Amino acid sequence: MDYLAQNKSRFIDDLCQYVKFPSVSAQASHRADMTACAKWLVARCRRIGLEARLCPTAGHPIVVAKTPRARGSKKPPYLIYGHYDVQPAEPFKLWKSDPFKPRIEGRSLFARGASDNKGQNLAHLNAVEAYLKTNTELPCDLTFLIEGEEEVGSRNLGGFLEANRKELACKAVVISDTGMPSLKFPALTYALRGIISCEVTVHGPSRDLHSGIYGGTVDNPAMALCQILGQLRDKQGRVNIPGFYDGVAKLSAHERKEAARLPLSAVEYRKSLGVPQLFGERGYTFGEQRSARPTIEINGLTSGYQGEGSKTIIPALASAKLTFRLVPNQDPAHVRKVILKRLHQLCPPTVRLEVKAGHGGEAYLVSPTSPLAQAGLRTLKEAFGHEPILMREGGSIPIVTQFKKVLHADSLLLGLALPDDNAHSPNEKFSLDCYEKGMRMGALLWPELARVY
Repeated sequence: MDYLAQNKSRFIDDLCQYVKFPSVSAQASHRADMTACAKWLVARCRRIGLEARLCPTAGHPIVVAKTPRARGSKKPPYLIYGHYDVQPAEPFKLWKSDPFKPRIEGRSLFARGASDNKGQNLAHLNAVEAYLKTNTELPCDLTFLIEGEEEVGSRNLGGFLEANRKELACKAVVISDTGMPSLKFPALTYALRGIISCEVTVHGPSRDLHSGIYGGTVDNPAMALCQILGQLRDKQGRVNIPGFYDGVAKLSAHERKEAARLPLSAVEYRKSLGVPQLFGERGYTFGEQRSARPTIEINGLTSGYQGEGSKTIIPALASAKLTFRLVPNQDPAHVRKVILKRLHQLCPPTVRLEVKAGHGGEAYLVSPTSPLAQAGLRTLKEAFGHEPILMREGGSIPIVTQFKKVLHADSLLLGLALPDDNAHSPNEKFSLDCYEKGMRMGALLWPELARVY
């Protein structure tokens, strides 16, 4: 722990260097930046004494780094997962500073990727550095797996796991890519929502038409798309797709009790989001709505003229990007099938519908009473000095189900992000207090996990 304290300022400098890379996996223009960021990580890992290499894929490279280990080691092996890719920073005009030029204000570091996920995975690397540089024996054999495609569905990581399952075999996977309510309420996430994404395009005339000359004789694709989308959710906040809720299990009394411990009122939550009133599925608290219930969201709408002034046209097409969040026991293949069926049912014969499937993944659930989870809870309490809580997370990490299927390993989700970190939004930040305590957590975790298996 002394080493972590002595190198505190350097660890902040390292994070500043890490977030300078515009490692946006969704944009082809940043392909060179992705590779540069991955190479920086490899060099960083080697500098602290890890055996690290860059692993090419059909997309962006994967970084694998291992602690030194003796042949035939009997130490329990664990995998630490993270990702170096980030979300697009647009709209740039809403940022108070350049998203790829880190800015420290008070105890917060502002930059795209600071919280999701560079600060969180670097905290674990720093904790392991403390062991290696002080010649303190690690009680576990550790392998870091840091990918560059989490934000686009981890499309090449599944195959990488299959091809390297022997090398990556582990007792469990440690992931810090989730959140906690506050520094006084560290959290173990025991469930994640799954996801299905798609892009819906409504095609009308073969070209944009003069709305005065042709209006009233052809259907407007933008109007048709809005009418389709408007029927996918009812006034009670439920997804209006037959079969969508098949398999969804009710929350237990214990789960609802744990959820009620979250230190945030509905009024505080509403004010923090800047909305006049909350909206969600009736019969559930806002905490349950955002973490334990399935949803539909429109992520983007595109049609017609977007420039200054007016342009009186009937657009040739209109499109929308949709995501559906899934909960445990929902089958993504079944849900995708009923979504597609519903969209075609709602599409009028006056236009043509096209649906492009995007990335997807199952929801994840692990027992919060397992020895693995209990070790995580003990570590959180010691690192943060407060009693931790159990929580479901509304976001998705699709690869955790692949870890279970391919490596037969459960994931221990110990998030370091705060609710106001603005992940996926302008002015993303990471708490330097969470960064420091996350390093302490990483250092304390391995003796606890060594006793589990």
